[in-house]
Parts: sequence; structure tokens; C-alpha cells
Amino acid sequence: MKRTIGFGSSCVHGPEEKRTTKPHQLPIYATSSFEFESIEEGMEVFTGQRPGHLYSRFGNPTIDAVAEKIARLESHGLGFEAFGYLTSSGMSAISTLILGLLKPGDKILSQGNLYGGTTDLFRKVLEPLNIGLVLARLSDSEAITHLLAQDRTIKLLYFETPANPTLECLDMAALCQIGQQAGCHVVADNTFATPYLQQPLGFGADFVVHSTTKYLNGHGNSTAGAIVGKDQALMKEAIFPRLKLLGTNCNAWDAWLIHNGLKTLEVRMERHCRNAQQVAEWLESHPKVARVNYPGLKSHSSHELAKKQMRDFGGMLSFELKGGLEAGKEFMNRIEFCSLAPTMGDVDTLILHPASMSHLNVPREIRLENGITDGLVRLSVGIENVEDIIGDLEWALGS
Repeated sequence: MKRTIGFGSSCVHGPEEKRTTKPHQLPIYATSSFEFESIEEGMEVFTGQRPGHLYSRFGNPTIDAVAEKIARLESHGLGFEAFGYLTSSGMSAISTLILGLLKPGDKILSQGNLYGGTTDLFRKVLEPLNIGLVLARLSDSEAITHLLAQDRTIKLLYFETPANPTLECLDMAALCQIGQQAGCHVVADNTFATPYLQQPLGFGADFVVHSTTKYLNGHGNSTAGAIVGKDQALMKEAIFPRLKLLGTNCNAWDAWLIHNGLKTLEVRMERHCRNAQQVAEWLESHPKVARVNYPGLKSHSSHELAKKQMRDFGGMLSFELKGGLEAGKEFMNRIEFCSLAPTMGDVDTLILHPASMSHLNVPREIRLENGITDGLVRLSVGIENVEDIIGDLEWALGS
């Protein structure tokens, strides 16, 4: 018999869920926890005997659906299944993965031209936990092979390709082979390229990380990250417990926004690439520009490698003006159509000064050694009409 409850209780409880036809769009499960129909069901879900959700920090239908979709894109056409988790940011994806794979005394081998926040994480968070960092030129296969043979405490090889912000590309197949032969986990940050342009898992990487805030979302309206791996047992036993206990999980709203962005990923990336190629060629021909870093240019050191391992050359580039830092500052202060913003991968064109923004905390000697000079400007080329982008750059250059 159904009891009549008070007005206040009616405010709190219900309504009953209305079952309907299948929704056309992914629903947002805006709930922190999930209700069991019996104690037996709860016990079976908690112990893993029955599939189901418990608490949104552990998983949520919206979050899980989007994580699975990103994993499918990273393994699309490769002949194997991949598995994914969504996290609260790209940085939480990196930290959760590494804390799940390494223990005190282990070391990470990586490159000097990483995103500045990743370098900060390695130096300021992981090194005090006795997880060391070794920086090397990852383009030198012979030196990397020797280094891994000499130091068996290196347990993880971490790389970005193309690198942020010099756009240097690394030979993924060679690095993955070297890392696996040395018994290292191999992790690729695929934020710049996205799975549309390249799939590191297909070259032998064990894991891929993303700041989904960037191209996967594409609209600058959410902050989240992703971890994708090939080994389901390792993902469940090593990575998931860290995500759950550190609380680095994504939320349903940000997951839903990522899902909306993913719907147009292919068409956006095609336009990003086409615009970036035209902008890079225009900049390279400009008399006030000293250097342009874009893999689509034949003059770029990674051009041939990028042709081999990427579908196209991406929407990111960087360049240096002949007047150095002061010329760069004047240029950025004259920008009108493009935006000065410390992010990338949005549909609109974004400009950033790495030395004072994304790589502010990277020691200057490391920056300079890796081509991140004080006058370098990074450009995330949007999907606007390319004539408007070039027109703004032309105005800002004072020509």
C-alpha cells in the first residue's frame, strides 16, 4: 500500500522516473549517486558481480559513454579495443596515469620541449615523491636506447608529438619499440594532433592522454582530460583506483560538452589544418618573420616524419619575429580579430606567448635549448575564414 507523505517530503522525493523512447542525444546524468532496488543489488554492484553505477566519482553513464567514445576513436581501424577514463583536466589525466604506473624510485624519460605545465608537474609534484625526471632529445634513438640500458630505474617514456610549442615531431614507432624493449610504459600526449590526425596506440604506445579541453571539445566551454589504454586489466587495477581515490574524475556536464564537440571533430580538424597551412605559408613569406614552426612546411625539420605518421599537419604553429621579444609584444598588442588566450584548440584563432604564459616556469636555459625563445609566438589557428585571420596578422605586423 502506498503511503501518503507530507508536503515537505513531497518536495524532497520523486518524481518517479518516466520511461520513454530512446533519447536522440546522450542524457546528462546529473546525479552524485545511484539508488538500489534492494540490498542484494547494492551488494552485487559493490562487489562487481553485477554491472551498475554506485557514485559518480566511481563512474556515471554520461561520463563512461564519452570515455568509451574517445577510446574507440583512438583505436579506430587498428584491430584492437582500447579502454578509457575521463578526468577533471588534462593535468589530472597525466598525474592519475603516472601515479598509477610508477612508485617511488622510478623515473620518467621525456623531452625538454614539453608543455610547461607537464614539466612543472614532473618537477614540483612528482620529484618530491621520489619519482625522477630525465630529459633528453627523444629524436636521438641511439642515445635513448643507451640511456635506457644504463638506467633501469627509468620505467616510463613520456612524449608529445607534435611538441608544444615548437611543433617538433618524434618518431612514434621508433620510440615505442625502444621503450618496450627496455620494459618501459610508453605514454603519448595526443592533444595537439587528436586521434583524427594520428593514433599513437597504432605505433605501439601503451597509453594516450588528452586535454579534452582543447580540440576534442573544440569550443572552449569545458575543462577535462582523458586516459586511453590498451590493457584493460592494467587500466582497472592500476589506473582506476587512483582516479577514484584521488578524486580526479570528470563530471557529467563536462563529459556531455565533450561529446557534443566530438560530433564535429573530423570536419573541424580538416578546416583547422587547411587554414593553418595557408597561414604558415603566408607567415613564412613575410619579411618581418624570422622563423615559422609548422610541420606542413617543407622547411620544417619534422616535415617528412609528419607526412609519414600523421593524416595532416594540424592546426597549431609557432613563429618568431625578427625583432624578438619587443616585436612580439607589439604584434600581440595590435591583434584585433584573433584572441590572446592561454589555451588552444578552439574554433576561433588564439595567440599565446609561451615564455610568459604556458612555459613561464620552465627554466630559461631549458626553453632556449629547445627553441622556446623569448620572442616565440604560438598560434592556434581557428576555423574562421582564413582571409580574416591573415588580415589580422597582417595588421598586427604593421604591414
